[in-house]
Amino acid sequence: MADLILHHYPNSPFSEKVRLVLGYKGLAWKSVHIPVIMPKPDVVALTGGYRRTPFLQVGADIYCDSALICDFLDSLAPQPALYPQAAGAQARMLAQWADSTLFWTAVPYTMQPAGLAHIFAGMPPEGVKAFAADRAAFRGNALRLSLPELTGHLRVYLDWIEGMFADGRPFVTGSVPSVADFAIYHAIWFVRRAPPVANILDPCPRLAEWFTRMQAFGHGTSEPLESGTAIGIAHAATPAPATAPLADVHGLSPGDRVVVMPIDTGIDPVEGELVISAPNEIAIRRIDERAGELVVHFPRTGFQMKKADKEGRA
Repeated sequence: MADLILHHYPNSPFSEKVRLVLGYKGLAWKSVHIPVIMPKPDVVALTGGYRRTPFLQVGADIYCDSALICDFLDSLAPQPALYPQAAGAQARMLAQWADSTLFWTAVPYTMQPAGLAHIFAGMPPEGVKAFAADRAAFRGNALRLSLPELTGHLRVYLDWIEGMFADGRPFVTGSVPSVADFAIYHAIWFVRRAPPVANILDPCPRLAEWFTRMQAFGHGTSEPLESGTAIGIAHAATPAPATAPLADVHGLSPGDRVVVMPIDTGIDPVEGELVISAPNEIAIRRIDERAGELVVHFPRTGFQMKKADKEGRA
């Protein structure tokens, strides 16, 4: 099998989620650092326009969104499992809540002035301004809560998580980690990166002990890789054959031209030929001048798919 290539940047919370999963599974991977803000020409060459971080490359197959990346890594290396039988669907449901509700509370809370000053210490003002403009465009018309609301909501969520450990369990869903632990971890990780505002975690000693257990998994073994080299690897490779069962709800067939995009933030369309429409996954084939033939994979939930018109639009 081709190398695992993670396209990410160090301060990305969702990247930290995937890095920790790689460590938990003891996997070796190649590390491509991508720009924090647009433009991202090498990213677009591989994804077709998807701009969220991270994404995982395996040859000419591109896996978008940390939820799908976790599914893929678990199928690649089933043990230790991200979806232990004892956790059932509960782990997936908690992970989805953490990746959406908890994340979009913890990150804006952390980016209040005191946290922002710590995270961007040493960055010139124009750099901070560019980051703010990029993220404003990324979030579009998404609801923005005030700092008092963010603080109040986050305190409630942290109390819920702290309560999960009241029976002595070492991990969120029981005696072993599940995908829910990794999804919750990355939001807490980001808050902890800003000590001036991280005192909101102080009333949660069990959460702190759990965080230490999770942190010990590390990031596996990685080697740096240039983005141009990763594009060359994609160009020289052939996408894996599509083997997933058809589970279409759109009235579409493999080979139809479609547009896929997130439903909430970073709504940048990716257009291509439908190759997979499975219960948990959508994938499209596209051709890029630099990267060649690629198949870009998305999770079913959190994304929308529409048939493209003659101009390649949804």
